[in-house]
Amino acid sequence: MSEPPRSDRPDVPHDVLKAARTWLETDGRVALATVVGTWGSAPVGVGGQMVVAADGRFEGSVSGGCVEGEVIAEAEDILADGKPKTLTFGVADETAWQVGLPCGGQIKVFLERLDTASGPSLLDRAIDARSSRRGLLIRTRLQDGRREFFEREDDRGDETIRRHFASGESELQETPDGEIFLHALVPPARVLIIGATHIGQILAQLVQLAGYEVTVIDPRTAFAAETRFPGIRLDTEWPQDAIPKIGLDPYTAVVALAHVGHIDDEALKLAMRSDCFYVGALGSRRNHAKRTQRLKDAGFSDAEIGRINSPIGINIGAQSPPEIAIAIMAQLVLALRGPRTFRPA
Repeated sequence: MSEPPRSDRPDVPHDVLKAARTWLETDGRVALATVVGTWGSAPVGVGGQMVVAADGRFEGSVSGGCVEGEVIAEAEDILADGKPKTLTFGVADETAWQVGLPCGGQIKVFLERLDTASGPSLLDRAIDARSSRRGLLIRTRLQDGRREFFEREDDRGDETIRRHFASGESELQETPDGEIFLHALVPPARVLIIGATHIGQILAQLVQLAGYEVTVIDPRTAFAAETRFPGIRLDTEWPQDAIPKIGLDPYTAVVALAHVGHIDDEALKLAMRSDCFYVGALGSRRNHAKRTQRLKDAGFSDAEIGRINSPIGINIGAQSPPEIAIAIMAQLVLALRGPRTFRPA
C-alpha cells in the first residue's frame, strides 16, 4: 500500500477538528474520513478521524499508516463530486506488522466532503462541545450523510443515545434505513486527585498513561511540588476554592487521598452533589465511619454519602502504595466504562 504524504502543520498536531476548520476557511472544502467500523487489529478505534485538504495535506489518522494513502486518493474524488462514500479496507498480516500491529484486520471508513454550506456548523459545534466539556453525539446516515445532533444536557435521545453518552463509545448500526453511525464526541476523562501523597504520585502517572487528564490539588506546597510531580498539573489552593474554578461534570472523577479530614471532606462535599462519574476516598472502614458522621453532621444524606467509594479501589489485596494506586485506577476505569460481559470467541 502506498505511503501517505506527511502532514506539514506542526502548529495543530493531530487536532483534526481545528485543522479541518482552518482549511475549510482557506480552501472552501475538505474531505473528512471517519473510522466507523473495525474488525481484528486496529490501531485507530471507531470514531477516529482524518481530514484531507484540497492540496493533499492531511491531519489525523484512520489506520496508523497502512491505508491513509488510499483514503487520500479517494478524497480527491469526494472533493470533486461531493458524494459521500463508505470504504472497506483489508489489512494483510504482513502490512499490519509493518505498522506495529500483531495481526491484520478490516477497517471501514466513511468519507465525506465538508464545504462552506455544511462544514462550519458541524465543526464549530464539535469544537465548542469539546472546549466546554459537553457531550455531543452525531447520528449520521452513511447513505447520504444526513446528520442529527444530540447533546447530553438536552435529554432528547433514547436509551441508546444515553448509553453512548455514558460509555463514550461510537457504534455502527444496521437499520431499515441503512447503516447509521453513532459518533460519540465526549471530553476526555479527567481525574482530580486531592492530596499530593505517595499514592497520589503513582496514581497521577497511571491516569496520564491511560490518556486521561489529571490535576493534583493540595494546599500543602511542600507536598504539591513540581519535583514530586514532574509534568503533572498542580493546584495549591484549598479544594473548596480550586474545584469550583475547574468545574465538575459527568466526565470528571474526584479521588480524595490527602488522608486529612479538613482537606478531603471539602472536596467530597462538592463531589457528592455533582454529576461526576466517580467519587472515592482513601481510608479504612473505621476512618470512613468517622468521615460519614462528619458529613451527616454537615447535612449530607445517606444517599449522597453512599456515592463515596471507600475503602477505595477494587479489592485486589493491595498493600503497597503502587498496588493501591493500581486498584484505584482499575476502579476508575470500571466506573467510566461500565461492566462488560465477555464471551469466548
